[in-house]
Amino acid sequence: MHTTLQLLAADDPAQMLPARELMAFTLASHIILVPMGVALPLITLVMHHRGLRRNDATALLLARRWSAVMAVQFAIGVVTGTVLSFEFGLLWPGLMGKWGDVFGIGFGVEAWAFFLEAVLIAIYLYGWRRLKPRTHFLLGLPLPATALLGAFGILAANSWMNTPQGFTLDSQGNPVDVNVWKAIFTPMFGPQYWHFVVAMLVTAGYVVAGVYAVGWLRGRRDRYHRLGFTVPFTLAAVATPVQFMLGDSIARQVFQKQPVKFAAMEIVWETDTHVPEYLFGRLHPDGTVSGGIKVPQLDSILAGFSPATKVTGLTSVPASDRPNATQATIAHWAFDIMVVIGSLLLLLALWYGLVWLRRRRLPRSKWFYRSAACAGVGSVIAVECGWITTEVGRQPWIVYQNMRVAEAVTSTRSTTLWIMFGLVVVVYVAIFGAFLTVLLKLRDRWRLADEQADGRPGEAPEAVTPYGPRPPVPAGDSPSSGDSGSTPSGGGGT
Repeated sequence: MHTTLQLLAADDPAQMLPARELMAFTLASHIILVPMGVALPLITLVMHHRGLRRNDATALLLARRWSAVMAVQFAIGVVTGTVLSFEFGLLWPGLMGKWGDVFGIGFGVEAWAFFLEAVLIAIYLYGWRRLKPRTHFLLGLPLPATALLGAFGILAANSWMNTPQGFTLDSQGNPVDVNVWKAIFTPMFGPQYWHFVVAMLVTAGYVVAGVYAVGWLRGRRDRYHRLGFTVPFTLAAVATPVQFMLGDSIARQVFQKQPVKFAAMEIVWETDTHVPEYLFGRLHPDGTVSGGIKVPQLDSILAGFSPATKVTGLTSVPASDRPNATQATIAHWAFDIMVVIGSLLLLLALWYGLVWLRRRRLPRSKWFYRSAACAGVGSVIAVECGWITTEVGRQPWIVYQNMRVAEAVTSTRSTTLWIMFGLVVVVYVAIFGAFLTVLLKLRDRWRLADEQADGRPGEAPEAVTPYGPRPPVPAGDSPSSGDSGSTPSGGGGT
């Protein structure tokens, strides 16, 4: 509780804490689904293409099953994403009332992307066994583009909040003469967007591969599990070093464009050269750092490739214009955790790549698959930490150097906000519980279909024909039991 209170200034309104907690909870919940929403369509289409190009029934089975998961995940993501959109207006009316005309176009772009993606997912699901193979695949190709378009809208809005531009202020301090293109393509947009998009591919790839890594550890080492692991893991492994370089690039952009945020991320108190790097550690209000590992001069070297690089400290601005010690420590820990997880994922990708290059096969070590099974969870944690770094490091500004969080918060009573927070937690537990239940039921259904197919060689799902009419139902069998493994949403999975 003491730490929680330290997050607020003495003159902050009572509504600040519950509004922040509610927004943080819904954002943290929604972002669990975002990697699958952004990158799973691409992973599915890669598997789909492999199945068509090689006439591979197993690959087509995996693609069909992943498309079912994609649809369920999208439905849940729409709910949690819509809640977030409403919260911008309900919790932060000062932000939307004053600045909505400047950066609100990003939310409009995201809304259109949601609409298009919903239509395309419906067509893609319906197309199995109903469309010609090439036509069906081509109709699915726009799916990754719509997912990227949704990310474009959200990242445009968030990067504008970090580096606002594209407007002038009138005598009353209200934005006028809005330049939409400048408001979208801010200095932080490019680095944030590509860092985010590649992070989604890395995370989704490791999450999907992790499911099949667990199956491998439990003795399921057939081609179905090998292929289900190899394709998403390879995509994630290739993207991991790219993401590492993009992460380094965006950190340098923060150093140049948001020096105070960079100081919070690295808990730098005084502006100086030859600044040490602290791995973890805690910043105190008097500027001292306790705990952690201190590496002399490394922060200056990382920031500007030279120990003589000057790094701006938190004390370069008044205390009211910078994150306090607790907020800086939170941003610093989130940043360090993200970097540590990214480094471990890079080592895992290198392990995979070296084995493949030397022996042209998958690794056989149980420790590799244990690590792969953990990689999905670790990458989700890294994504969460990235957003914590971005949002907490910007405090006390909701629009950097233009509007404070306290100026944007709702006037609704704090008690009402706490009640709302409690209700949202209950609803989200139910939503994610239902999501998990549906996934487990799909898994059980698909596993049963595979077990039945194993007992009847030559009649495995998709083995007769990936497209076109279903096989005739044997006499005496009910239509539901005879087609258990061939329905559009049936077939494969976990």
